[in-house]
Amino acid sequence: MQNIEPYSRWENIYQSNTDSKSLFFGEVYDPYRCRNTIYDHYIHPKWDNFGSKTLYLKILSVQYEQGFAIIELMGEWNDCLYNDIMHLKRSIVENLLENGIQKFILIGENVLNFHYSDDAYYEDWFNDIDEGWIMGINFRPHILEEFDKVNLNYYMLYGGKLNEVKWRTLSPLKLFNALDQYANTALNP
Repeated sequence: MQNIEPYSRWENIYQSNTDSKSLFFGEVYDPYRCRNTIYDHYIHPKWDNFGSKTLYLKILSVQYEQGFAIIELMGEWNDCLYNDIMHLKRSIVENLLENGIQKFILIGENVLNFHYSDDAYYEDWFNDIDEGWIMGINFRPHILEEFDKVNLNYYMLYGGKLNEVKWRTLSPLKLFNALDQYANTALNP
């Protein structure tokens, strides 16, 4: 698990530890010392802890002018035991909302499991973004099946073409523009 590193090619465009509006402003990453674990497995030191015991993230890009954030997730998304969505909503999303972010891209290819509890925080998040959206890209098929079982599609877009996005080949702005166009088509048929 310590070899799964957050995507770093966009660091010349954005780094959350240099963004004065970010909760991770001033964070120093030791490239050789793993500090966080998922169960008994150390993870790469560049993943950020936001209060969950099993889910970590890296904010890959925030563009305040366009009002979007790209967040890569890693680990086990466990609302049942650890209420991860509460931690994500209160620690990360609310800070971004306060700074004008209304559109959220969640990259889920490193989310290994999903355990559901209830939809209160998903509904809250959805209601907080008047003209925005929440989009999950590249989640594993078994995660999408769990999302479907609990109707998370009421609150976020995911699956289908969104599971085949070649996001690493694009700049953050190009990725956002493509997904924003997709969202406008999907939400306003």
